[in-house]
Amino acid sequence: MISVLGLLFTSLLLGMAARRSGRFHEHTAHVINAYVINVALPALVLRSVHGLTLAPELLLSAAVPWVIFGVAWLLFHALGPRLGLAPDSVAALVLTAGLGNTSFVGLPLIEGLRGPEALRVAVVIDQLGSFLALATVATIYAARAAERETHPAALWKKLVGFMPLVALVLALLTHPWAFPTWVDGVLARLGATLTPLTLFSVGYQLRLSGLRGRGKALCLGLGYKLVLAPLGIALLLLALPRLDRLSFEVTVLQAGMAPMVTGAILAVDHGLDPELSALMVGVGIPLSLLTVPTALWLMG
Repeated sequence: MISVLGLLFTSLLLGMAARRSGRFHEHTAHVINAYVINVALPALVLRSVHGLTLAPELLLSAAVPWVIFGVAWLLFHALGPRLGLAPDSVAALVLTAGLGNTSFVGLPLIEGLRGPEALRVAVVIDQLGSFLALATVATIYAARAAERETHPAALWKKLVGFMPLVALVLALLTHPWAFPTWVDGVLARLGATLTPLTLFSVGYQLRLSGLRGRGKALCLGLGYKLVLAPLGIALLLLALPRLDRLSFEVTVLQAGMAPMVTGAILAVDHGLDPELSALMVGVGIPLSLLTVPTALWLMG
């Protein structure tokens, strides 16, 4: 877990240093974002979902990220205008606080806190919950929020051309057959570039001076993602037919993970308050390293 967290923070700091050095082109982040969305993320989705084994009892856990995204949409669109937030800032909050970092931070953190047996639940939440929501409803929402083409035909064209979704469909269609070893190896190496490059891009766009005047939006977004979301999910699961103890704890912990890096990239790619999107990730990840273990401690 320590090596993974070291990679996260090193990539973030290298991105910040690169921007300050003046040696990189001003459009560096845009190029990296395009690579992440069209190459690295599809490779990761194709390999992960293809090898996924789904147990029916985990469908409830897989639905949790969808609930969190839906509540984020309702909450931020209701409170954002009343707090004086611009529409693009509201959209940035939905795409960052509405989607959790259930993979690059979530999986190693949960393995460290609850052991390898917890990964069976955590991976299902990540792949069928967070990634699937990103590839479908979040993509449609980003296109509409950016006030680009909103005609159903245009949205459908964008959706079917979204490479992570194409990879997801391909993974499901080829699920009965094993990939050749060399294909699996290529996908693994391409997918492995996602974490360092996304955080490098976030660091490149992260300006801590932007914290001034952003306190209201950050408190709203991170307060929801790190506190209200896991609390609400815990109460909801207690009111529903009980999960086993391990599934309950892992589902609540995944609900409280930091904002998804790829969600921030999606927001930036659509011009939805890039500064706030980067801050949500840059501030949210360090905070989650405190709030997630605290949530586990509170669950006893």
